[in-house]
Amino acid sequence: MAGRINDEDVKAVRDAVPIDAVVSEYLQLRNAGGGNLKGLCPFHDEKSPSFQVSPSKGLFHCFGCQEGGDTITFVMKVDHLTFSESVERLAAQAGITLRYEEGGYNPSHQRGERIRLVEAHKIAADWYMEQLATSPEADTGRQFLAERGFDQAAAAHFSVGYSPQGWDHLTRFLRGKGFSDKEILLSGLAQEGRRGPIDRFRGRLMWPIRDIGGDVVGFGARKLYEADNGPKYLNTPDTAIYRKSQVLYGIDLAKKDIAKASRAVVVEGYTDVMACHLAGVTTAIATCGTAFGGDHIKILRRLLMDNGSARVIFTFDGDAAGQKAALRAFEDDQKFAAETYIAIAPDGMDPCELRLAKGDEAVADLVEPRTPLFEFALRQIVVRYDLDTPAGRAAALDEAAPIVARIKNSGAQHEVAVQLAGMLGILDTQFVVKRVAQLARWARDRGGKGPAPSGRGPQQPSYDGAHRPAVSGPALTLRNPVYATERELLKLALQRPELVSPAFDAYGIDEFTAPPYAAVRQAIMDAGGAEYGVQDSQDYLVRVREAAPDDTVRAMVTELAVEAIMRKTVDENYAGDQLVTVRRRAVDRRIQEIQGTLVRLGSGGDPAHLAAVQNELWVLQQYGQALREHGAAAL
Repeated sequence: MAGRINDEDVKAVRDAVPIDAVVSEYLQLRNAGGGNLKGLCPFHDEKSPSFQVSPSKGLFHCFGCQEGGDTITFVMKVDHLTFSESVERLAAQAGITLRYEEGGYNPSHQRGERIRLVEAHKIAADWYMEQLATSPEADTGRQFLAERGFDQAAAAHFSVGYSPQGWDHLTRFLRGKGFSDKEILLSGLAQEGRRGPIDRFRGRLMWPIRDIGGDVVGFGARKLYEADNGPKYLNTPDTAIYRKSQVLYGIDLAKKDIAKASRAVVVEGYTDVMACHLAGVTTAIATCGTAFGGDHIKILRRLLMDNGSARVIFTFDGDAAGQKAALRAFEDDQKFAAETYIAIAPDGMDPCELRLAKGDEAVADLVEPRTPLFEFALRQIVVRYDLDTPAGRAAALDEAAPIVARIKNSGAQHEVAVQLAGMLGILDTQFVVKRVAQLARWARDRGGKGPAPSGRGPQQPSYDGAHRPAVSGPALTLRNPVYATERELLKLALQRPELVSPAFDAYGIDEFTAPPYAAVRQAIMDAGGAEYGVQDSQDYLVRVREAAPDDTVRAMVTELAVEAIMRKTVDENYAGDQLVTVRRRAVDRRIQEIQGTLVRLGSGGDPAHLAAVQNELWVLQQYGQALREHGAAAL
């Protein structure tokens, strides 16, 4: 087993890898003000961004689902890794050699399973590339690529490789690199043979499939020889690092341009992605041996920020299978805020064939938005019916009207309903419009697939009276000025400890009336107080989060450390105001308690006790008066 990673090395990894650089590998981030960034949360579905990243604090927090943490936590959650695996991955990116408490420097056998499987795939991809470039046997593969317009430079750009026809060439090579048979089998690069592991891919062109972070996690392999009895395309089976429904080929190359242009082009195959990118369409991606589905949509939505101006263009062959794929894609259309279109090349050519026949410009022209996907879906329905008969028109309307009712934009929905009436030859357009509107209402009423009446989808977080996401646990409505000020003071203590230290560290737990805020105050105290945060701000937040008694308090710490302070100019005067307000309210509460005690004691109480209580009341009243007159100077 791997030893515990040295604490200093963990801290070095946290400090060396900026959290915004890591997060932006998975989703598009935009300015959220106050030095923070925002994007669509990768951990739950949402229509508008509630996921915030604080580069200066090294933390993220989602105000919708309450997930939060530091860079290591993000990698753990988004890629389903252990703590050690996450640290190892980030350390590799930063060029940091990790030390282990048991066993010195990190040998290869100590690494986590996922890290080892990714390493095996990287080595395999490099080896396959070398085979394609240098092996005489790979001439068949080189010829296949050349016939489709791809030279050696293109093959190298996409890391295309070749797997030799022998039984165990790669297996033996990986053994020589220190991988066990168990690891080679778990990776999906080999399968069990009669006498041990044999290569899964033999005599095929190899396309490495990378996840959105750029790691090779699988392969798509194209048959080259007639003697090969396997399928035309053979993909890596599902493994600990590869799920075909959760990866998109080319996403590592396309993600930045997809985010920048707010546009994605979905094609059907690996060579189509290559053809598009080489033709200048650098937003092209493809599924890997499966239909385009919900998990693929989640990947694209995070990159597109899912705004209404975004575009997703599907290219499908003009044959029956391509039309069926287009209709299947439309089934998930409502999951996008982006507008979806379909592009079908003349003569049913795919982008690769089109580039060969008519050049790069033809490919670029193909993927310009042409036909909205819903319009294509309607035409495919209408063409199946005999519109010369009333029964045919009624049947076509029955099937087509629900399609129109699912259009997100209500104005567009009305226009398309009128268009549908024309397509069907129904003169009473208002009848069709009302039918569509009725179906849309029914879908909304049952919480179904129609657009929500308010324009906010069912996955949106609830909001309190201050128009911010409500937190879990006890209701903390910021309409309550006491809670609002306590929250602001805790944010200052976590984000700007130099402005509230050392006064803050003298505040008692009972000065925070909301239990979650009192728990955060306790965690700050246990971590060494705000004074420690002045000395080492980065490690301070780590210590406060570690001091939290449970995940709920830990999430609250992260939230407060990331949430913007409610003032543009944050200075000593503002911090002093929050310190004074919280303290003054605490003093006022204590005065009320003492006054209640005096009433209960009456005139018959113990004179000494009565005098002590009266003296405490007088001291507090004088202190409260000083706070009101002199502010922070009286603390």
